Amino acid sequence: MKEFIRALRLQRWDDHRYYHHSRINQSLHLLSALSFLTAYALLFTHPVASAFIGWLVAMTTRQAGHFFFEPRGYDHVNQATHEHKEEIKVGYNLRRKVVLLSIWALSPLALWLDPTLLGLVRPEGWLRDTGLVWLALGVAGLLLRTFHLFLIKDVRTGLVWITKILTDPFHDVWLYHRAPLHLLRGEWIDPMHARHEGGSRA
Repeated sequence: MKEFIRALRLQRWDDHRYYHHSRINQSLHLLSALSFLTAYALLFTHPVASAFIGWLVAMTTRQAGHFFFEPRGYDHVNQATHEHKEEIKVGYNLRRKVVLLSIWALSPLALWLDPTLLGLVRPEGWLRDTGLVWLALGVAGLLLRTFHLFLIKDVRTGLVWITKILTDPFHDVWLYHRAPLHLLRGEWIDPMHARHEGGSRA
């Protein structure tokens, strides 16, 4: 258990230091985290609402921070190129995210054209069915990457990653709750004063 917790801390640290330099990105992650926590609260009582909040608010704000505001140049703090960081990323790098988000964006159109989605869905209304498909896509995205990590890394890496992803909303609220204040003070980039050696890239 100690090794698992240590690996989780290392994945969290590497995720922060490599992919969250922008204070705008951090602020969007705060909004995303609060939205995900709302989606978590609704998951078992209002799953369709949970899926809509999770994808339309939480995921879009989270990924917008990465795609549009995070620096892509050479990372002098960590002495790494953007390409290197994308190559070693444990979770979804930008290329994988484009694939996942494309499936998400196209699934409502697919349901509109075929309400049964090739026999996978029992039609009960386009909005409701879209929410349920998005919910299933979220679960599938987590499980597929976890099992992929089992194969290309090891079981512990996959279990640590899915634990990190599921608990990120709680951690991000704690980590980035001051990011909007830094923005108001005119600080656009986190100076990343803290240091931590080693780690498996999140």
